[in-house]
Amino acid sequence: MVNGYTMNKEQLIAAAKKAGVVGAGGAGFPTAVKLNANPEYIVINGAECEPLLKVDQSLAEASSESLIEGLNLLVETLGAKEGIFALKAKYYGAVKALNKAAENFPTISIKSLGNYYPLGDEQILIYEVLGRIVAEGGLPLGRGAIVVNVESLMNLRAAAIDDRAVVEKYLTVTGEINKPATYKVPVGLSVREIIEASGGAKIKDLAVINGGPMMGSLIEDLNSPITKTTKGLIVLDRSHPLISSKSRSLTQMMRQARTACCHCYYCTDLCPRYLLGHRLYPDKVMRLSSYATMGEKGDSEFIGTEANPGPSQVFLCCECGLCELVCVMGLQPWRLNRELKARLGPEAAKAFKKLEPQKVNPFREFRRYPIPKLINKLGLESYDKLSAPLTDYPSQAKKVTLLLKQSLGTPSIAQVKLGDRVKKGEVVATPPQGSLGSIIHSSIDGKVEQVLSDRIVVTAD
Repeated sequence: MVNGYTMNKEQLIAAAKKAGVVGAGGAGFPTAVKLNANPEYIVINGAECEPLLKVDQSLAEASSESLIEGLNLLVETLGAKEGIFALKAKYYGAVKALNKAAENFPTISIKSLGNYYPLGDEQILIYEVLGRIVAEGGLPLGRGAIVVNVESLMNLRAAAIDDRAVVEKYLTVTGEINKPATYKVPVGLSVREIIEASGGAKIKDLAVINGGPMMGSLIEDLNSPITKTTKGLIVLDRSHPLISSKSRSLTQMMRQARTACCHCYYCTDLCPRYLLGHRLYPDKVMRLSSYATMGEKGDSEFIGTEANPGPSQVFLCCECGLCELVCVMGLQPWRLNRELKARLGPEAAKAFKKLEPQKVNPFREFRRYPIPKLINKLGLESYDKLSAPLTDYPSQAKKVTLLLKQSLGTPSIAQVKLGDRVKKGEVVATPPQGSLGSIIHSSIDGKVEQVLSDRIVVTAD
């Protein structure tokens, strides 16, 4: 119940679907699908383990009461035993505000976490919060929990209580920027406009990372639009080592691996999923670069079995990038894993029985990777010291570009035509009937200027 308001599960799911709520910080899994469950626990992921990003911690401090009320609504509606808001202990202001807001909610608790990477990974988070190991290739629901991002929780509450669609996005703009800040901007605004509104870049030969420094990707075109999953824009000089790493092609990396990989086992020793007890061995996968085999029966056919997972183990990789950071040669096992996932296809993931580890690696506690060390290795110390406060966006959007695929699943289909007038919050595209995807709404009042196969462009009145 929120301020006397109650709803059942079907109504909550319908509200999330209608509003187009998706995971705000990752692959963009449609939240309505996640809510169709009977979890024992609801865990709010406020770990925000990627350096430089400030969205979740800022929202947790500034909107603590709304977030706790939203979590309480989820707990009551889904019949959960407890709602747990998990975030790092170092977010002092947010922790204090959340504890105060949760005082009158007996089924809600605040869980303080350490300062390690990648705590934001759902499977890592479930172990840290509940002490339960998610099965290989499994979901937190298999261990009695669903995980919801902080911003997604805010959007879900707005959808359920205020009937408000997801038309705005919170993101951090930082790095070589004149006025670092955390903004709420219309979905579809261009990267270039946001950088200019932040005082512009301090450098001319710039590169921009979409997301965090570890799992984020390079933005090739500054006119690219912001989507529902954009979490941050990090502006760096193109000569920065992090940009060089993200610019390296798979072909280049494999060529380097053939001559430089010494099979030292470091990438496996510190792999977060391996330390959870999963059968993921990045060092073995890297043998493919040197020998076109992992030295085990069945590798040449890229087949895995229960006893020998073979290349199918790559589907257990979360692509956190930590293996690259600890590699003494700077190689990228995670990138090879990603390539093999695409080449093998989903059928290969079914070729071996997924096990349910009973215990974590005995050295896990001593191999967790501290964020200060991560920042130092990435060469981001000076940017980590920058403040990026939650600030009102200083400009009005003149035009937005709404991509038809902004979440996991099938692209949506345009429901408007050229020349149509639309209002902010009005539906402009919907996913095909029965498919996984999300509804897209206009983020401004305006006129439909373009309707293309992958996007809708709306110009402001």
